[in-house]
Amino acid sequence: MNGEFDGLAAVVTGGASGIGLATARHLAARGARVASLDLRADDLPESIAGFVADVADDTAVRAGVAAAAERLGGIDILVNNAGIGAIGTVESNPDDEWHRVFDVNVVGLVRVTRAALPHLRRSTHPAIVNTCSIAAHAGLPDRTLYSATKGAVQALTAAMAADHVREGIRVCCVNPGTADTPWVRRLLDQAEDPEAELVALSARQPTGRLVSAEEVAHAIAYLASPLASATTGTVLSVDGGMHGLRLRARP
Repeated sequence: MNGEFDGLAAVVTGGASGIGLATARHLAARGARVASLDLRADDLPESIAGFVADVADDTAVRAGVAAAAERLGGIDILVNNAGIGAIGTVESNPDDEWHRVFDVNVVGLVRVTRAALPHLRRSTHPAIVNTCSIAAHAGLPDRTLYSATKGAVQALTAAMAADHVREGIRVCCVNPGTADTPWVRRLLDQAEDPEAELVALSARQPTGRLVSAEEVAHAIAYLASPLASATTGTVLSVDGGMHGLRLRARP
């Protein structure tokens, strides 16, 4: 399978850490030319070109995507991975936080895709992969705002796949379970007992552990690969079985 991305160019948003960085590294290792769009561009591996762009800023997004396309010689693959979190019930978050999280997680994805589409239309193997979440289809406590945005991303994925299938542009998404990333670790640090919260989050996944960023990256690469040319509109869960498995309690 190594090398199926030879000659292809990929842009990964949120590519400076966590799932985004793991994905950028993985695509580069398998032959792609890769650029990261993130709030920072330092400390990236030499195989990844870094561009600074806030997905909440349309001007910055358009400039970043254009610069990445120029550096890479086009765009064949877009990974919409940038996102932020929120904690609380429907009563917890003020209006400005609702607007901010939707602006990054949903409208940010729209901005980047909109800027990348002219380049994707010129590709012979165009693909878009959106990073969604188990929260799109499983009710998680204290994640109301975050879940609402990820439900929107999953719906967007299906609508985008329908809109662009006749152009040959495939659109899919991955739904990770709780992943062991710097972002999740920061959320854990906000808990009253971070260690107990980690144990609880691990236990709710049937495998009994958090998902790794590298495992999600492998799934993203599968969906982005030209070898998956018949796959579009697909939601791929990478959640340790959380979505579909109902295990009996241990005796």
